[in-house]
Amino acid sequence: MLELRRLRLLRELSIRGTIAEVADVLSYSPSSVSQQLSQLEDEAGVQLLRRNGRKLALTPQAQVLVAHTEELLGSMERAEADLAATMSNVSGTVRLAVFQTAMLAVMPPVLRKLHDLHPHLRVEMTQHEPEEALHETSARNFDLVIAEQYQGHAAPIFETLDRRHLAHDPIRLALPLLGGEGNADFDRVTSLTEAATLPWVMEPPGAASRHWAEQSCRMAGFEPDVRYETADLQAHVTLVETGTAVALLPDLVWTQFERQLRFVDLDNAPVRTIFTAMRHSSARSPSIAAVRTLVHEQLKNQSA
Repeated sequence: MLELRRLRLLRELSIRGTIAEVADVLSYSPSSVSQQLSQLEDEAGVQLLRRNGRKLALTPQAQVLVAHTEELLGSMERAEADLAATMSNVSGTVRLAVFQTAMLAVMPPVLRKLHDLHPHLRVEMTQHEPEEALHETSARNFDLVIAEQYQGHAAPIFETLDRRHLAHDPIRLALPLLGGEGNADFDRVTSLTEAATLPWVMEPPGAASRHWAEQSCRMAGFEPDVRYETADLQAHVTLVETGTAVALLPDLVWTQFERQLRFVDLDNAPVRTIFTAMRHSSARSPSIAAVRTLVHEQLKNQSA
């Protein structure tokens, strides 16, 4: 008889690639993971892993078991959702992954409403870059993700996930207010091209927003002088307000804050797309559906 707990370890290995990563994600020791996988081989009666240099590769037989494990986990998730739907209260835990702007501008009122409407529901929220968050939601380490993608830089597609459009968020060039002391160079800017000689603040390399911002500047004919790098958009705002740098900022940043900057519209009116995603197998979960519904309602109200 194959044990589901060991099958899940094999599935995690197919996702993570190394025993060390599986152990880290599941809070096991590497030796314990190796022992459990060896026992799974004994149960299956076939070789499941083979050495490929320094890494372990899954045999064709292991790939068959991984596919069936996905089906089993999906069936279990649907069963749990159907059982939860018979209850009078929405309860349980929803693990939510969000990007920073959504955590600041969207989630506080959503969490308050969830507390009022569903006091037995627990939401655990973690800030994650969208690409990693989507991967981890597909891998069942999150239940719901609020993600973003930029034009020309699409987020990865996972067949296991149901994606639903949330909003288009306009992006503009942010500058300090006119007339500030020492801001003469900023005051002259009326287009992206005219910001070519100014210092910039952007997110660190590897972020989708950084790739998009750099490409936008290059399409405008210049290489941006990126002197400041931070993933914290509130820091971007402060640096722009003080006349230290310019930035390309989405409108959602201003949902909860009074605008103290000057904005210049960009050619072609670029936007970032915001969406939610959850596994198809959890579609009937009352708890996840409650969180997702309120997120969509909140952003719709903020955009109105």
